[in-house]
Amino acid sequence: MVELQGIPVSPGVAIGPALVLDAAGYRIPRSLLAADEVEAEFARLRDAVDRVSTRLESNRLETSAVAGEHTGDIFAAQLQMLHDPRLQAELRRRIEQEHQSAAYAVSRVLHNYAEALRKLDNPLLADRAEDVLDIEKQLLFCLGAVSESRLVDLDETVIILSHVLTPSETANLDRRYVRGFCTETGGPGGHTAIVAKGLELPAVVGIGNFLDRVGNRIKVIVDGDRGRVILDPDPETLASYKKRLKARRSLTAKLSELRDLPAETIDGTPLRLSANIEFPHETTTCIERGADGIGLYRTEFLYLSSREEPSEEDHYQAYSQVVREMEGRPVVIRTLDLGADKMGHRPLAEYEHNPFLGLRSIRLSLRNLDLFRPQLRAILRAAVHGDISVMFPLITTLAEFRQARMLLNVVAEDLKESGTPHRSNIPVGMMVEVPAAVMMLDRFVEEVDFLSIGTNDLAQYTLAVDRSNEYVADLYQSSDPAVLRLIARCVEVAKEHDCPLSICGEMSSNPARALLLMGMGVRHLSVPPSSLLRVKKAIRSVSIGQCEQMAERVMQLEAARDVDLYLLDRLGEYVPELIVT
Repeated sequence: MVELQGIPVSPGVAIGPALVLDAAGYRIPRSLLAADEVEAEFARLRDAVDRVSTRLESNRLETSAVAGEHTGDIFAAQLQMLHDPRLQAELRRRIEQEHQSAAYAVSRVLHNYAEALRKLDNPLLADRAEDVLDIEKQLLFCLGAVSESRLVDLDETVIILSHVLTPSETANLDRRYVRGFCTETGGPGGHTAIVAKGLELPAVVGIGNFLDRVGNRIKVIVDGDRGRVILDPDPETLASYKKRLKARRSLTAKLSELRDLPAETIDGTPLRLSANIEFPHETTTCIERGADGIGLYRTEFLYLSSREEPSEEDHYQAYSQVVREMEGRPVVIRTLDLGADKMGHRPLAEYEHNPFLGLRSIRLSLRNLDLFRPQLRAILRAAVHGDISVMFPLITTLAEFRQARMLLNVVAEDLKESGTPHRSNIPVGMMVEVPAAVMMLDRFVEEVDFLSIGTNDLAQYTLAVDRSNEYVADLYQSSDPAVLRLIARCVEVAKEHDCPLSICGEMSSNPARALLLMGMGVRHLSVPPSSLLRVKKAIRSVSIGQCEQMAERVMQLEAARDVDLYLLDRLGEYVPELIVT
């Protein structure tokens, strides 16, 4: 038995046979182009950049669906790196002026960037080297310079042992077969570590050189709680870890028993617990975990999963599938919530220096009605199959909401005149994501049918923090007292006007914060499918009075850290089963 010590980055225990991956070393030979080959070579690079952009956005969506938007935003940060004007200019210069091949230029430039980051004294910035190398590897694959990873053809359970895993490789691990992983390099602030934690995949990184001592098929234990990796464990150690693994599985089994029970407190206060989804196939998981409905159906995957712009029929088929499979449960469809920089199907805008404050979400839709109309038509057509509502994102002004609702009415009239089956009397709501909307909410509630608070963007815009920017990521806290005060204002206005209100941001997927929101008066939460049962367990373990006491105390605190520590203490007191290692 050999015990190795590394850095614990994702809790849990995994036991299984080792799959040892070779060190990710590859060398791209220097090759020069003839003058008449330069234009075609640069076109190949542009195509590779477009394909990697699509992959990264797909990774963002799929990771967000499983692990929450905060984890998925790691790939938004990589997209910013990929499209950095200085990077693109340097690659163009090497190809056009020095006549380097696209693969060689990519390898040299990005390796230089990674080495520069690794030499920095700031560990956080040094950890970003793995993102740069991830982009490099994906570009080289799209350029045909390297082959696909061995991780794509798994057919048995394994523990991955590797020199390094990139964030994209981690996000795409087949969870049916990969039980955990450990790497020679890496740190707790690296994006690979964050993705692993979001996917609840036990992981230990930064072990140092050890792969030369390991063979495939040797039994391995990954202890993601304590940062241990045990090679060829003795019978006593193996039995001890199997006991811990059994305890974790017992908790999972107990949580599954809550599937058909209502989300209500011990004193009978009911809560509506819905799910957030990205893809139609997620409805199966939602039903298996007892979701009351779909509180947020993000529709961006339709635009990003194909190199062609989705047609009205593409929208209709996807929405119809979701509403049918939810078997009468309500489904809230959010219209397109992307920025112009992500729309690869058409040139919608010039480069934006700050896309989070630019042409995105409802602004983009209202600026491109031929993009917006097919989606609205499809929603109204799909509404004949079940309980559908529509929700507009990033509403900032009354004029925006009125224009969007008017277009919905015009589309309904068009469908009526053409004799197309549809339902026009569906509820119409808005996302509350910017402070301006909160301040004007007493006017909005007179015109909307329901409200949904997107705490991710609300925190971002309230705190002036780009949540995908690692330099200020520590300032992004949805439990910040300023954000909580805005949420309290929303709850107060909604209650005064008897307007339905939900929370669909990542904040609601944290059991402790969910109890806080209930204490603040929220009665509808929408969370990722993976969080449904944990949140339901928390709800069914407390009284509404306890939640209200939590909220009263929290509103007296001055910092997000104090809020989170207090909430964790209360969760440990009220629902200790959810705090296990």
